[in-house]
Amino acid sequence: MRILFKNIKELVQVRTANLSFVSGKEMKELPTIKNAYLLIENDRIVDFGSMDDCPLTQTDEIIDATGKMILPTWCDSHTHIVYAGNREGEFVDRINGMSYEEIANRGGGILNSAKKLNEISEEALYLESEVRVKEVINLGTGAVEIKSGYGLTVASELKMLRVIKKLKDNYPIEIKATFLGAHAVPADFKGNKEGYLQMLIDELIPKIAAENLAEYIDIFCETGYFSVADTELILEAGKKYGLVPKIHVNQFNAIGGVQAGIKFNALSVDHLEEMRDEDIEALKGTKTMPVALPSCSYFLSIPYTPARKMIDAGLPLALATDYNPGSTPSGNMNFVISTACIKMKLTPEEAINAATINGAYAMGLEKEVGSITIGKQANLILTKPINSYAFIPYSFGCNQIEKVYLKGIEIKY
Repeated sequence: MRILFKNIKELVQVRTANLSFVSGKEMKELPTIKNAYLLIENDRIVDFGSMDDCPLTQTDEIIDATGKMILPTWCDSHTHIVYAGNREGEFVDRINGMSYEEIANRGGGILNSAKKLNEISEEALYLESEVRVKEVINLGTGAVEIKSGYGLTVASELKMLRVIKKLKDNYPIEIKATFLGAHAVPADFKGNKEGYLQMLIDELIPKIAAENLAEYIDIFCETGYFSVADTELILEAGKKYGLVPKIHVNQFNAIGGVQAGIKFNALSVDHLEEMRDEDIEALKGTKTMPVALPSCSYFLSIPYTPARKMIDAGLPLALATDYNPGSTPSGNMNFVISTACIKMKLTPEEAINAATINGAYAMGLEKEVGSITIGKQANLILTKPINSYAFIPYSFGCNQIEKVYLKGIEIKY
């Protein structure tokens, strides 16, 4: 199947060089072609350029994109979208003055989600989760990482990971699975954090590896949850089974989690709402991608990742949704991009780079998605008629997407 898009107002995120991610000043550079064509064959990009050079070639379909733009689909490298039920009651509690920590201490938060997940069947969990997968695809996401971590038992963590695998098998979106057993200490292990971590190491990680249910391992390195020493213990255990770290760090407190991630060659360190100068310095020159989650800051009314300071220091940055029932019940990457521009002072170019090529890298997918590059998957956003790509973050809360293509096929959910 060969499809030619012609008269594209602007073809955005065009990359011809073999580039893994962009950093610092490079994040302000977003290569585009105005009045462009794009040719896809089956699931791949095979050619693009100026309409002046548009080839006369046989195609199965020609799409006139006059007035519209084409971008690569968003790459959302941090989500928890396999969960049961919701937590809108806690949302109301926060409005009434309770903090995230206070809600967690009374049995809410992650433990609330764990209770619901333990009670739901695998099939029902799958049905709830696939609704969210369809939702994020319609909002322009073409690659997504999904974490476990609401099970907190052997059976329920495996249930979550099997649901993620089933979603991966049944939908055209690229999905990466992360094991986050060390998300919180479950009620059954209250006062015995060491015993819980040892159970993860002795029982769960070997089973996950045997069934090939995850590629990454994660831990919530935070005061009141897991220490730096706990983090290193879990990352070392995961490393023995080939699980690459992607870790939660510096959400409420900076306690050295960034340095632990770097020590274990983490693919990404995520959240980073609280960043010290030494954390920024430690990330310089590494292959670890900092990931900001602005929707979480918006929803919880906590500080935003100091993205401007980090990029100006020469670091790369990726953006992700953190889609989850407690702190970010939204998988809308368009809102993430808007919020990054409005609240974190990223330029539209920086935000789009962070949500595409850098997000792809943060999932190990930079060779497949994240840019308009010959040989990459034809994962595309066709916008409505818009003035410029800056209109996407400018028009926050509005959907400027007309069509989404994954692997060359228009998605209609």
